[in-house]
Amino acid sequence: MSFRDPAEPVPTGLTTDRMLLRPIRADDAADDYAAVAETRELLRLWEQSSWPEDGFTVEANRADLAGLQQRHAEHRAFTFTVRDPEDTVCLGCVYLFPTTAAFLAKSTVTPVGDDAWEDVDAVAYFWVRLSQLEAGLDASLLDALRSWLRDDWGFERVVFVTNEQFEQQVSLLTGTDLVLRFELREPGKPGTYLVFG
Repeated sequence: MSFRDPAEPVPTGLTTDRMLLRPIRADDAADDYAAVAETRELLRLWEQSSWPEDGFTVEANRADLAGLQQRHAEHRAFTFTVRDPEDTVCLGCVYLFPTTAAFLAKSTVTPVGDDAWEDVDAVAYFWVRLSQLEAGLDASLLDALRSWLRDDWGFERVVFVTNEQFEQQVSLLTGTDLVLRFELREPGKPGTYLVFG
């Protein structure tokens, strides 16, 4: 699978008994906005920023999603909306990047052991809406992503990134057989991102 060759097909989605994933579109703006608004405080920890701002609107979200849709079409990065099995409600989002993505190239990545950042095939970020955390959807999503990215995408070395202050997701990742591989610092952001693989 290539992040750079738009002619190379990529998986169009994933369906499990609890959710489906499909590429995000600008016309998902209202549904996605509802999930973002509900999860605002956790997303600010996860992003280490003020996003989503208090004045964030559906139309601003539509503009963001249009950019994600374009980036997906160009194979620069891939964004999937996480939906209920009937595709009626947004439950979260998944983002897949190459290590050469601009924001990652500007970051300081420190190996925790002997791993090399250049050997990573894909960098994955994900979140689920607040109301789904108690039901364990984040754990189900992580399990589904691990097999999907390996089996359907052909990625051998995927890492999952979260911020050290997003305790819910740190706990989720440390509770698996994934191991802390890198620490990542983005310019201008106060917290450290923890990278598991």
